[in-house]
Amino acid sequence: MDFADLLTTSGRRIMEGRDRTVGGALADPAQRFLSLGGILIPERAEKLMGSLDRHVFETLPEVSHPIPENALRKAKKNYAEKLTKTMRWKTSLMQNMRSRAALAAKRAGVVDLLKSESFFRFAEALAGRPLRKSWGIQVSCYRHGDYSGPHTDHHPEDKRARDGYVDIHVSLANDAVAHQYLVYENDGHFSESVLVSTLGGITAYRLPFWHYTTPLVAKPGRETEARRWLLLGTFLYA
Repeated sequence: MDFADLLTTSGRRIMEGRDRTVGGALADPAQRFLSLGGILIPERAEKLMGSLDRHVFETLPEVSHPIPENALRKAKKNYAEKLTKTMRWKTSLMQNMRSRAALAAKRAGVVDLLKSESFFRFAEALAGRPLRKSWGIQVSCYRHGDYSGPHTDHHPEDKRARDGYVDIHVSLANDAVAHQYLVYENDGHFSESVLVSTLGGITAYRLPFWHYTTPLVAKPGRETEARRWLLLGTFLYA
């Protein structure tokens, strides 16, 4: 499966560098985040989501980092609490291509999609600067109540990433999802938010910056059905 095969005419214009409205937008220091709609062909996005449901869902490990119990119990001063990154979702970084999740994602065509040249071209078109030809991929799934708490995705100990990098997220939410939002910083406050529970929407990040993903909320009575798949590519600057 090739990423280009999923793209609408608008998506292809971006990939080919012909869209001046968002092309190179992340090269602007003031532009940290983009939310794009109308990029993937809905029928093909839905077919991909069905393949993920059938082949990958059961293989993804659950990651759960709750609020530490001692975050309150051992506090000695008023308003001096500190909170590490908390989260709950199913995810795999796809670093070990022999893992059960990676093999399943390969069978579903997702690995080839995220490693395709067209996906790289799409990312580079938004980044507005050359990217490394080797990039990381991740496949995740949010269920009802799953979330990712406030974090920055900053890697100061990695000289390749400490000055910034680009993430591209492909969102595939099914009809049982009511909503899920990304909340991100603006002028030092969590004052911006965007709906990310879309079928085929793409978000692009110039990291690091503060953000979090709200708990996924299912439509009433459909809690066990609700899923939002997130296909991610992490691109370092060349």
